[in-house]
Amino acid sequence: MDIFYYIETIHKLIYNHVSLLCLGNLMSSIIKMFNPKSIALIGATEREGSVGQAIMKNLMMGKDKRSIYPINPKRDVVMGLKCFAHIKDVPEHVDLAIIATPSNTVPSLVEECGLANVDGVVIISAGFREIGEEGAKLEDEIKRIQVNYGIRILGPNCLGFIRPPSVLTLPS
Repeated sequence: MDIFYYIETIHKLIYNHVSLLCLGNLMSSIIKMFNPKSIALIGATEREGSVGQAIMKNLMMGKDKRSIYPINPKRDVVMGLKCFAHIKDVPEHVDLAIIATPSNTVPSLVEECGLANVDGVVIISAGFREIGEEGAKLEDEIKRIQVNYGIRILGPNCLGFIRPPSVLTLPS
C-alpha cells in the first residue's frame, strides 16, 4: 500500500465524519422547528380578526408545554404575555419564529432571526412571487438570507402546520 491509499482513506473518514456531523445538525434544527421549546410570534397582536391574534390564540393553548414570546414593537403586552420589540430581545434561545407581518418587512425579520440564531422560521405572510416581480425579489432576498444563516424556513404563503400530540397548531 502506498501513501495515496492512506491519504484517501483518511480523507474518506474525515468526509464521512463531517457529513454525519452536518446531518446531525440539520436533523437537530428540524426537530427543534417541529417540536419547539420556545416560539416567538413576530406580528403578535390582540386585534380582533387578525392573523396575529389567531396564531397567538393557538399558541396560548400550548403555553404550558413551551415558552411563547410575542414580538411587536408597538405593544408591551399581548394576551397577558410580555411583548418584545425585536426577536433579539427575547431572554432565551428561540427554536421557532413565526412571521405574520406584511411581505415588505419579512426579509429584514428573517435576517434578525438569523442574527439571533433561531433554528426555524414559518412565514405565514403572503405577497411574494405570486404577485409578480417585486414579490419575487423579496422571496429571492429571503432565500439569500436563509442560505447565509442556514435557517430552516417553511413558507412564505404558509398555512402553518399541526402537531396535535404537542398541542401545536399554526395558524388557526
